[in-house]
Amino acid sequence: MKITTFAYVFVIIMLVGGIIGCERIEQVVQPTAQPEGLSGEITIGVVLPQTGHLGPGEFGPGALVMENSFNMALEEINTSQLLGDATLKFIIEDDMSTKEGAVTAFNKLIHQDRVPVILGVWTSHIAKSVFPIAQENQVVAFSPVVLASGLTAIGDFIFRTSLSTEVLILEGVKVTQERLGYQRIATIADTVDFASQVSDEVYRQTLTDNGVKVLTTETFVTGDTDFSNQLTRIKTLNPDAIFVSAQDIELIHILTQARELGIPTEIPFISLILSRDLIQSAGAAAEGTITFSAWISTADTPRNQAFVQKYTEKYGFEPSVWAAKPYAAVYILAEAIRNAQSTGSEAIAAALAEIKDFDTILGKFSFDSNGDAIYDPVVLIVKNGKLEVFD
Repeated sequence: MKITTFAYVFVIIMLVGGIIGCERIEQVVQPTAQPEGLSGEITIGVVLPQTGHLGPGEFGPGALVMENSFNMALEEINTSQLLGDATLKFIIEDDMSTKEGAVTAFNKLIHQDRVPVILGVWTSHIAKSVFPIAQENQVVAFSPVVLASGLTAIGDFIFRTSLSTEVLILEGVKVTQERLGYQRIATIADTVDFASQVSDEVYRQTLTDNGVKVLTTETFVTGDTDFSNQLTRIKTLNPDAIFVSAQDIELIHILTQARELGIPTEIPFISLILSRDLIQSAGAAAEGTITFSAWISTADTPRNQAFVQKYTEKYGFEPSVWAAKPYAAVYILAEAIRNAQSTGSEAIAAALAEIKDFDTILGKFSFDSNGDAIYDPVVLIVKNGKLEVFD
């Protein structure tokens, strides 16, 4: 399907979802009657890529970091008896890094396993295919990591732990333009990946609104490995900064090839998806790269240092932001289930919608009326191979 056709269809979904989203509180704060009290196993569905290009591979652990965090949080919650006599149990399905795999997994968890909640999905590209399935069946879909703006507007059963693209970019551009003073920039974006499409659009609109000239927008498609032509054209224009909208593997290639072509570190690359694992794969080419993020390992938030230490000891490598957000998500979900005192999806959705100023490793966490996350973003830069707060 052509992108323009998809964009039209998705706008219609967003408009319909927006109407539903505006009624989120009215619809879900009055759930159908459920038995009082919690006991036994509460089964939660999990969908993530254990295989395929989004799973563990040449360029790092991929979505394994999310699975690790889910399991670690599950063990802690069950051991601490946070839910009293009840415990959480995950049924994990591999979406094989494909939309088709995710659709199959969602349908299996909803119609066969009868779960009230599905955690996971790794990309916005997949989320836009499966969130409508959850909404139609009135099952909570709660993703820790998807970024693209508008996804939660699909309906009142859709939530996420990530800050949206718009929130991250608006704050990130404000901070970086003030400190770097860039006036002429270039963007390079994936035209197939949905999150990349959205982030590039928001980048260009936000930068233009702030008086920044967009010299060029270079494009590529998911799976490309040679970016020399696009980067050469960008180099010729000598921009003050380069904004990248891509997934991990393509971003690694872009950073590496840019430095090989002689684009200096004085021209920073800026991306939403930079993480510790990606930096390790890109090596020295990642130096000076900036990201608009939701978490840093050194943050002084409740239990954050304990999380970093335990995760590192348990899995043999430090957690990234893509591990932190899933860990927080399980605790947020457990808090909602405890408050709901019910395993019904409507009651859980209602309780999630009421989460306000909940202490997490991400900071004080709340949901807005659309099911989007509210907490403080952070701007980070790679220095000596590590992410530090940009100041």
